[in-house]
Amino acid sequence: MPTQLTLTAAAGKFIRRVVRFSGLPADAGLRLQVSAGGCSGYSSEFSVEVAAQALEETLMVSGVRLFLSPETAVLLDGVTIDFMETATQSGLSYINAKQGACACSSADTAAKPAVTKIGISSIGGRRSASPALVR
Repeated sequence: MPTQLTLTAAAGKFIRRVVRFSGLPADAGLRLQVSAGGCSGYSSEFSVEVAAQALEETLMVSGVRLFLSPETAVLLDGVTIDFMETATQSGLSYINAKQGACACSSADTAAKPAVTKIGISSIGGRRSASPALVR
């Protein structure tokens, strides 16, 4: 069964820009590698690629081509990917409505979604970006 995930309009716009400024053909896609990280969040790395690798699932979501490894597909099933921008950070965030509240003692840690920080240099012609996780 294919992975079911949702992209908000903001996330779709951000990903289309990353692909457009990568210098690769317009039909390139975003390889998204997500792993569980932190108290109830995810950490991720991505790169713009022309095609999927062996065993990767290719999804078209809101006009965006995504390449997902089997592990990433399992983690993202049912998740909404958003793009958030504040005065201090910007990046992709992952919202999992099926996941309950964190059992950590720190409410601050449990309340914040994982955000992938994207540097300006990563969308200007470099082929690959490995964003750092910001909490």
